[in-house]
Amino acid sequence: MNQIPFSRVVCDGHELDYVRAVLDSGWLTTASRTREFEERFAAAVGVPHACAVNSCTAALHLALEALGVGPGQKVFVPTMTFTASAEVIRYLGADPVFLDVEYGTCLLTPAILADAIQRHPSVRTLIVVHYGGQACDLRPGEPGGILDLCTRHGLRVVEDAAHAFPTRHRGRMVGGLGDVTCFSFYANKTITTGEGGMLTTNDAAIAQRARIMRLHGIDRDIWNRYTSPRPAWEYDVVAPGFKYNMPDINAAIGLAQLERAETMRLARQRCAQAYLEGLARVPGLDLPLLRVPPTDHAWHLFPVVLAPEAPLTRDRLIERLAERGIGTSVHYKPLHRMTYYRERYTLQPDDFPGAERVWQGCLSLPIYATLREDEIAYIVDQLRTLLREGAAA
Repeated sequence: MNQIPFSRVVCDGHELDYVRAVLDSGWLTTASRTREFEERFAAAVGVPHACAVNSCTAALHLALEALGVGPGQKVFVPTMTFTASAEVIRYLGADPVFLDVEYGTCLLTPAILADAIQRHPSVRTLIVVHYGGQACDLRPGEPGGILDLCTRHGLRVVEDAAHAFPTRHRGRMVGGLGDVTCFSFYANKTITTGEGGMLTTNDAAIAQRARIMRLHGIDRDIWNRYTSPRPAWEYDVVAPGFKYNMPDINAAIGLAQLERAETMRLARQRCAQAYLEGLARVPGLDLPLLRVPPTDHAWHLFPVVLAPEAPLTRDRLIERLAERGIGTSVHYKPLHRMTYYRERYTLQPDDFPGAERVWQGCLSLPIYATLREDEIAYIVDQLRTLLREGAAA
């Protein structure tokens, strides 16, 4: 029996060399390697400012804090996302206003947002989630897109790009389209630092606030303190900040991964194209809907949805695939179904028809740079067989 995990970490570049250099330097916390990672990542996404942190959750928290979100305010956020996208709103005493998503892409659309703005005209901030590696319809500088709507109605935009590096949107890299963008380098992402994240922006004031708040609200980062002629002990606390800095060990891994980011994205695209071809026209199985060229997609996930007429339930199919050595996952149980949000905000499934339709049958298939053609063929064959057998039962 094959053993194909849902995710495999790929560290076959200069990771060991770069980490060894950090260990040999004797400086393990935030220092020159983190600064270099920030500079190279900023260049990769085409922005002047990047702030490395210890998670995408930290980046999202810092982004909202820098935008002035606080108690009594409300923030739009899609329901089909990981809890971090909404919990950071609660960190600041604000309240999430959950939005539906489009079936097939799991993305927020201009039409969904326009309706939400009409119903909640006081909301001034949006967290837009680029799901699975595909960018939302932001359309920067053009009418009719999400950014145009936000500009006309006075909304600031935080891009949750945890799934979206390297992702392109209309010829531009995701990373500087909205006011702030937040990336994840968790272990299953296209590039990883083990744990880590990055905040990117075109706004110098936002970047400066994030840098101060990521390390206790101190006005000098630790590397600056030890490379400046001013005494290292001399600093000021200008705000009650957080402990969100990225250590150099993590940044060293990130630098090695960044060197191969497009290579690993292409390898994921190869997997996705094999799935799209191998699973086309399988009865009862809906494949992801693409609104962008495959080359603009990061392919963090390959999500499929069992249609209502499918012969197996989603949970039973996951069990049967696991019996055959194939790991899968679910992205996501929508937040309007989570106890805390459901009870606090009296949320009803009928208010989120797109997300509900996804949730009833969604599962994510293995997709990563080292997934082999024979493994993909095995997964495709098992899916076809299970759905055919289920139909015959």
